[in-house]
Amino acid sequence: MSLRLYDTGTRSVRDFQPRKSGEVGVYLCGLTVQGPPHIGHLRSGVAYDVLIRWLRRSGHRVTYIRNVTDIDDKILVRGAEQHRPWWAIAYENERKLAAGYAALNVEAPTYEPRATGHIPQMIDLITELIDRGHAYATPAGDVWFSVASWPDYGELSHRRVEDMRSSPDAGDKRDPRDFGLWKAHKPGEPADAAWTSPWGPGRPGWHIECSAMARRYLGDAFDIHGGGTDIMFPHHENELAQSRAAGLGFAKYWVHNGMLNLSGTKMSKSLGNILSVEALGEKGFRPADIRYYLTTAQYRSPLDFSEAALGEAQSAWDRLSNFTHRAAEQLGPAAALDGPLAEDFIAAMDDDLNTPAAVAVVHDTAREGNAALDAGDDEAAARAAAAVRAMLDQLGLDPLDEHWSDPADAKLSGVVDSLVAIALQQRTEARERKDYAAADRIRDELARAGVTVKDTPRGPVWTVE
Repeated sequence: MSLRLYDTGTRSVRDFQPRKSGEVGVYLCGLTVQGPPHIGHLRSGVAYDVLIRWLRRSGHRVTYIRNVTDIDDKILVRGAEQHRPWWAIAYENERKLAAGYAALNVEAPTYEPRATGHIPQMIDLITELIDRGHAYATPAGDVWFSVASWPDYGELSHRRVEDMRSSPDAGDKRDPRDFGLWKAHKPGEPADAAWTSPWGPGRPGWHIECSAMARRYLGDAFDIHGGGTDIMFPHHENELAQSRAAGLGFAKYWVHNGMLNLSGTKMSKSLGNILSVEALGEKGFRPADIRYYLTTAQYRSPLDFSEAALGEAQSAWDRLSNFTHRAAEQLGPAAALDGPLAEDFIAAMDDDLNTPAAVAVVHDTAREGNAALDAGDDEAAARAAAAVRAMLDQLGLDPLDEHWSDPADAKLSGVVDSLVAIALQQRTEARERKDYAAADRIRDELARAGVTVKDTPRGPVWTVE
């Protein structure tokens, strides 16, 4: 079985076949950086990171583009509110976004273009649309895409033009549903938020940015276009229309991730329900816990956030982490080798990245590995440990990856290891002198501290529950 993905455009799960064998071009709509990111934003980054890792594991050479929208009305508003340059707002939040991605072990894209660095390409594309009769400039200096000129408008979101609400953009456009390609500079706006164009000073509209940047780095046609379901319309619909109207093949597959909700409501800045990696860290949740939580839901499914659910994810991650560390400590280098992926894991990942099923396979393998360790079956334990690591690595969650190592945690772990070793030695000595009551007291004290001791043919082993 090969990879199959749900394509929004056809509303079906399709076999993934890249345009060019062995090479895949992926474009993900990044964030508009008017504010700091929350884990709802980061869900998209984690979901597509899993996709990119799986494509590469499958033998494809991937060119992955994730843009940054660093010029937008919202950014200008935020700058005015804070009495700061708009570009300072954008850059500060871009750095916070990068830190959030890095904390969750999201690999950097091949290129991460900023909108402000690609104004000439946007002007060129707008000019092509005007020349083809799909866009028009107004005396005010705005340029609009003519929705009526493109009969296939609505094909991605499966909406009828006659049922659509008009665009909120102001201006003397011919049809209320036309959308902006170029926004004329307005009185009171910062002078450095305008660029020279054939239609006068101004800045690009949001939709034209992604079409131009995708074309610049992936060519006129590429394989996968990604983003959240919240921007399927109008953003992706408008991207598709203007790109196709300009004669571009554009995206072959459209992949959309579900939203992260809080109490059934989409997380957003305006609702004030922002949860950052830092804020969750103050509540005792590690970045690995957050990544595990975001990964174990199928990417297309809405995900309702709660601290209880995140706590359950933390416990599940700890079980996997404890097994891999236990195996590494008992088996040494044998447990550090990457093993083959389980067939059920591969089948789950190829089935539209069914990560819940894939993670279930990981837990089953870890349980088998723990049982093998208890029984002293080093060969079976080593196979299980290597397989668990290999599968978790595909999800960006290998516990032995140095990314997840914390010097403070490592120091504390060393202290705990030493104290438990002392207690177990005392228990062994008590049993040798047949003082079983003392041995049982030591075992019970360790249990009350959360340390479970099991006697095996190799000797006592312990885990933290």
